[in-house]
Amino acid sequence: MEMEEKTRNLRKERVGIVTSTKMDKSIVVSVERKQKHPIYGKFIKTTNKFHAHDEKNECNEGDTVRIMETRPMSKTKNWRLVDIIERAK
Repeated sequence: MEMEEKTRNLRKERVGIVTSTKMDKSIVVSVERKQKHPIYGKFIKTTNKFHAHDEKNECNEGDTVRIMETRPMSKTKNWRLVDIIERAK
């Protein structure tokens, strides 16, 4: 019998801008992406908001951050902060 090594699936990562830090240990991150219109071919900006866990409350509004998918931490929060790419000026 061979021993199978369990491998964890790659988790989704997103890069976005922090839009709210009003909650304790939580942030709201807006992720913008360009999507091609199926008929007209024009590119449309679509924005998704993600609630992410920020353990040390180190983010400020306007920061560019990287978030990673994780287990559900609350009803809406299933992302966590990986690192801060750029601080708001």
